[in-house]
Order: sequence, then structure tokens, then C-alpha cells
Amino acid sequence: MELAPSPHFERGQPHESMASVFPRWSNTAFRLAIAAVILGGAAAVAAPMIYVRSDWNTGRHLPVQQPVQFDHRHHVQDDAIECRFCHYTVGRAATAGMPATADCMGCHSQIWNQSPKLELVRNSYFSDTPIVWNRVNDVPDFVYFNHAIHVNKGVGCVTCHGRVDQMPEVRQVTPMTMGWCLECHRAPERHLRPLSAITDMDWDPGPDAERIGRQIAQQLGVRHLVHCSACHR
Repeated sequence: MELAPSPHFERGQPHESMASVFPRWSNTAFRLAIAAVILGGAAAVAAPMIYVRSDWNTGRHLPVQQPVQFDHRHHVQDDAIECRFCHYTVGRAATAGMPATADCMGCHSQIWNQSPKLELVRNSYFSDTPIVWNRVNDVPDFVYFNHAIHVNKGVGCVTCHGRVDQMPEVRQVTPMTMGWCLECHRAPERHLRPLSAITDMDWDPGPDAERIGRQIAQQLGVRHLVHCSACHR
């Protein structure tokens, strides 16, 4: 027995399409929604990675206001004051040390002793109250860093701190991120110099930098410390 065709699906008559249910622009909107989800997920992963490496987060190249204006250009270039005169513990302690106000007054009791710019220095000296300087180069508290180890193994001041002798105000010039530290720890030879040139801002190894670095590493027993406990103790 042959059934009569349904009046809704007569032979030759097209079925009702999805286009009659959704508007034509819905396909484009769906594709855009998928793209937004994918890009949003990628951005959620990439944004924190970019932020932690940005100058805004690391403090690189950002000015740091100090309670007293101190021009390293004048003190280093004009007065020939060596780094370790002020940062006297850099070769024997974890911290580089800051000069006592008495060290400053050793000169400034006679030079610029009436300058308004040095009023805080004079007050500090006579009241026996240290000046609270703002730290420029800093690492997180969970990172162990020892200046003496690096200095006594041939790492010069300029390697991490840049040309301080050319800075009117000291600023951080290196990112000091974990990746930056590991790059040096994996191949320290490229950054080593003779101990006599540790504070020499103009020292240049020339084309033999790699060979000189290897010799210094061998002489001083420099190791490639890349395990976690080297910095996280």
C-alpha cells in the first residue's frame, strides 16, 4: 500500500534550511566568538608573563627618588672616588654596604658645608641618625644573593649595575629576573674580568673576552651553578 507524500515534504520541494531559523550574520558572529575565546585564553596566559618582565614591574630604567641628591658622575669622574670607598663591604659580605654620614662629612665639612642641598646630611651627622636611602637594585626576599661571592669570582660592578659613573641618578639597568641570572650562571665566562678591574668601568677585554673569561674561571674556581638551591635557600 503506497502512502501519500506528506504535504510538508513533497518531491522536489526543498527542506526548511537553518538559514530560515538563524539570521545570515550568525555564522560570522559564531566565528568571532570562537576567535575571542581562543585569543582571550592566549592573552590570559601571555599577559602575566609579559608583565613580570616589563620595566614597570622590574623597575628597570625607572627613576628612584632619594632623600639627598647624589651625582655619581661628579664623585666618580671628577673626584675619582672608587666604588669600594662608599660600598666598603662589597668584597666581604652579602650586601655592598652604604657609607656612613661621617664618611660624607669627611669632605663636606669643608666643601659645600653650607649648601642647602646637604642640610639633611649635616642633620644626620650631628643627630647620629642614618639617612634612609631608597633601594635601587633589589631582588625578592626569597632570593639569596651575595655580593662578595660574585665580586671575588671576577664579576665587575658594571656587569649588573651599568655605567654608574655616568648616572646623575642611579637607576636599575638590568632586569634582574630569574632568566637574566640563569643566563649568566650558565655561561659566566663571558662576564668575568681580572680582580684588579672589578670596579673599572672602562675595562674592555677586547676580542679575547671568551679566552680571558675561561682563564679567570679556571683560576678562581668559578662553577656553573644552575640548581635551585644556589639562589633559593
